[in-house]
Amino acid sequence: MTAHDAWPTLDELERQEAEVVLPELTEKVAYDLGRAAVDAAWPDALPIVVGIWRGDHQLFHCALPGSTADNDEWLRRKGRVVRRFERSSLYMGQLCRDAGTTLQAKFLLPESDYAAHGGAVPLRVASAGVVGWMGVSGLPQRDDHAFVIRILREHLAVATG
Repeated sequence: MTAHDAWPTLDELERQEAEVVLPELTEKVAYDLGRAAVDAAWPDALPIVVGIWRGDHQLFHCALPGSTADNDEWLRRKGRVVRRFERSSLYMGQLCRDAGTTLQAKFLLPESDYAAHGGAVPLRVASAGVVGWMGVSGLPQRDDHAFVIRILREHLAVATG
């Protein structure tokens, strides 16, 4: 197994989430984040769906060529994990893998509604905590997660730079 094949630790995932705290989550911020994700995915023809939510309100959605309605459903299932646990969907999947169980077995959640697979990341606002989430679906789960973290980091570098 190479380093790329290794699953991130819970500590690594927690650090990533702590690095991407936003000053605010407005409709403009959601649009900027979503647009940045689409612009980053387009040149490589990544077949992803991008979504951003604040509470129950979806602020951004874009389905790129090659994505399907199934990606939308995976995204919703990953997002439910973030909403329930205020942790990334990859973090919750790793928590369960480390414990030798599944999200469904540990928390009695139906697999049809919850997916502890990478790609959905909580959107924390410094003064308010978790107010929403951003996610992508269409790549292998660790790549989905890394893509979202990358977009959030790049956005913060510009916003606070």
